[in-house]
Parts: sequence; C-alpha cells; structure tokens
Amino acid sequence: MDVTVENFESEVVAASSTTPVLIDFWAPWCGPCKVIGPMLEKLETAYGGAFKLAKVNSDDEQELSAAFGIRSIPTCVLFKDGKPVDGFMGALPEGQLRAFLDKHLPKPQEMELAAARQARAEGDLDTAQRKLKAALALDPGFDEARFDLIELLVDAGDNEAAKAEFEKISPKNQIDPRWHALDSRIHAAKNALKLPGVDKLQAAIDADPKNLQARLDLAEAYISVAAWEEALEQLLEIVTRDRAFGEDVGRKKMIDIFNMTGPSPEVVGKWRRRLSTALN
Repeated sequence: MDVTVENFESEVVAASSTTPVLIDFWAPWCGPCKVIGPMLEKLETAYGGAFKLAKVNSDDEQELSAAFGIRSIPTCVLFKDGKPVDGFMGALPEGQLRAFLDKHLPKPQEMELAAARQARAEGDLDTAQRKLKAALALDPGFDEARFDLIELLVDAGDNEAAKAEFEKISPKNQIDPRWHALDSRIHAAKNALKLPGVDKLQAAIDADPKNLQARLDLAEAYISVAAWEEALEQLLEIVTRDRAFGEDVGRKKMIDIFNMTGPSPEVVGKWRRRLSTALN
C-alpha cells in the first residue's frame, strides 16, 4: 500500500490499532530499497495478515520523511496501537527481518486464539471451536487455547471430549486458576449425572436448611449448566453456615467459579463482595 500525508492517519495510525503496520521509507533511485522492498512484500504474504506493509516514497512525501527524521533509506518503522514502537535502517537479510517481525507480531496460534475469542463473543461457537483446534494444531502445548476449548466443550455438554483435552494440560499449568476452575466444572458435570434432579435437591434443602451436602450437590448441578448465581447462592450459604464443611469446599468452589470465563464481571464482583462480607 502506498501511503501519503493525506491517508497516513487512516492507513497507518488508525489501522495499527487492529493490525501492526510496517512503514517502508524508500525512493526509486535507492539500490538497497529494490532489495528489501520485494522481500518485505514476500513476508507480508508469508505472515498471512499478521502485519500490513505501507510504502512511503521519500522523494514524493518529504513532509512525512521530515516528520520521522528520515536521513537514510531504506528505513522501516513499525506502528502498533497508533504509535511507532520500533524500526531499523538498511536492507537487512530475510532472517533478520523475520527476527524483527517475530519480536513484535503475534504468533499464528495467538491469532487463531484471538479470532476464536471474537467468534465466541459474537455467539459463533462452531467457529470458535474450529479456531481453537487450529491454534492447538499449530502448537499442541498452547494451553491457553486448550483452556478455552475445554470451556466450550463443557458448555456444549461434551464432557468426554472436555476431559480428554483436560488431561493434555501441561503439569506446569496445573497451578493456573483456570485449571482448578475447569477441574471443578468437569467434576460438577460428571457428578450431575449421578445426582437427583434440582427439584428433589431443593426439596431436601427446604425440609432441612442445614443439609449442606444437599446444598453442595445442588450447587454442582447448577455449575454443570452454567447457572452461576444459583450455584454461588448455595455455596455462600455453606460458607455462612459451616466454613469448615468439606474442608472449606464452599469457599473453594466459589473461587473456582470466579476464575471461570462464563460469569460476567458484574456477577463475579457482586459475589466476591458477598463472600468477603461472610468471611469477615
């Protein structure tokens, strides 16, 4: 893309808020520019949209060249989030160009994860799953994407597939709060199959409000269907009535829910405050 002073704001500054933009300051008479220009165009294609190449003819766009203090060409400047973040001068070999780009650009699997999260936010769960699987195909050790995939599988009721993915999580990531949250979610989904229905559990609680096991079972049933506030209500009641019950299981499961991506920030904030009040 040829950039001029007229379109610089839209094609570089604004565009870089979503995709990094690499500006190549060049001139028709510059020998090294004729080497690096095609190489940058090749890399723009090879990186599959991870960055956009913008070319500025320094002879024609002297105002832009002066604004960037260009004294030698080729000079390249990388824009991210509306501002310059790095650059270099001279016709670097391809290996050094790749190293420069890799330092600043998201990896392909990270781009797939971002696309999956966007699709999920828009309610396109099939695309979200497909993108997450693509991210894991690129990097099987990318547990951040695996966490997201497990959540989608549990939401879809595919507990066997969720469990299979869960078992692939690296031991080093088993201290991650999301690991504990997903462990709790998968456990709840498995338990829900063996529990009495919600109506029977609620009847047991109505008959004996001190029946904390029934409250825990009901919370598990609600977790399995992502009924977060209903689950949190039962768990908080356990904390309030007997903090030591089940080795503090009420508080622990509330924390697990807070670490899941399903509950909204407003829900999490509300129940964190209520838990804090109960504990204090």
